[in-house]
Amino acid sequence: MSGILIHLPSERRTEPAMTRRLGPGEAARFGRGSKVRPVELVLPDPAVSRLAGEIRVTEDHWQLSNFSTTHSYLVENPEGAGEYLRIPPRRSGAPIPFEFARVVLPTRGSTVSFQVFAPDHVYLDADDPGGSWGTRTLNAYSLDETATYFLVLVALCEPRLRDESAVSVPTTPQVVERLRGHPALTRLTARAVSSHIDYLAEQKLRVRGPQDRADAGGGARRTGKREIVVGVALRFGLVREEHLALLPPRTAPGLPLPDPARSGGHR
Repeated sequence: MSGILIHLPSERRTEPAMTRRLGPGEAARFGRGSKVRPVELVLPDPAVSRLAGEIRVTEDHWQLSNFSTTHSYLVENPEGAGEYLRIPPRRSGAPIPFEFARVVLPTRGSTVSFQVFAPDHVYLDADDPGGSWGTRTLNAYSLDETATYFLVLVALCEPRLRDESAVSVPTTPQVVERLRGHPALTRLTARAVSSHIDYLAEQKLRVRGPQDRADAGGGARRTGKREIVVGVALRFGLVREEHLALLPPRTAPGLPLPDPARSGGHR
């Protein structure tokens, strides 16, 4: 595993979310923090300990330590239909198997949480599961076809797979509308779709293009990122026609996608 990506949502829309990358051997502590006990992930809730816990990355997974003496933490799998792990007080180095996880801490109100993406799980070689021939062969593109980010990728690729458009790809609002009929995605938001697109581009497909140019505008970066993600997915056969069955039924098969100019955004 090349590392993990930690995403801490902003409590206010005017403030940017915090994103932190950790490689193997690196760690990040979380909690309220203080001058005496600084932390890398600040959770400014009075019910959260100043030093609440730690995330540590190993070669093939990540671990969570709970420094609280009274409260358990939850690690939820948002892709797993309610699957979760409970990390009891003082538990050190609990291994987390989920590719996409939400760490949840209790508070006097509801909860506070942050997300952890672990993009590069290691799999055995199909031809040599025992690994007797030396180093393991890593997957160039490790995609989980049951994950929400893969549904977002299929929705982005759908027009070209159906030969409806040779150039444009769906905008973020169009992807939200396309996936809203899925029973597990009725509350999908444009912000969540944008996060999945960023995750696909930066972590799963590791693409570079117009989105990396400092002089490009926000709309150009977003459009370029979607275009490149779709191009890589289709050129390497990561998304194929049979994957269209994962999408919810279209209300009017064959009907063109909405006009981007009327969809309310460039994303």
